[in-house]
Amino acid sequence: MSDFEIIGIDGIADGMLIEKTDMKKMDSDRRKRLTADAFIRIRKEAGMNKKEFSEWLGVPYRTMEDWELASTQVPEYVLRLIAYKVMWEKERGNL
Repeated sequence: MSDFEIIGIDGIADGMLIEKTDMKKMDSDRRKRLTADAFIRIRKEAGMNKKEFSEWLGVPYRTMEDWELASTQVPEYVLRLIAYKVMWEKERGNL
């Protein structure tokens, strides 16, 4: 097992993005890759492709693509809000 592990979508929504390693101690590229992986996991949990997910969230496609490619880092609070929205909609049967 690696020195970090992305936890489930419910943990992301609760603000617990990773276990074992403090995000603040990671270098910038590693943080970007970790949040990109978490974002991709959330999108897949929603069962949508990139275009559908960007339209559903109201986030520009290019911005979302940059987040998934780790070109830029999705703000952690935004990642938690998106995870929460996906969980909420799934619980209500809307996804």
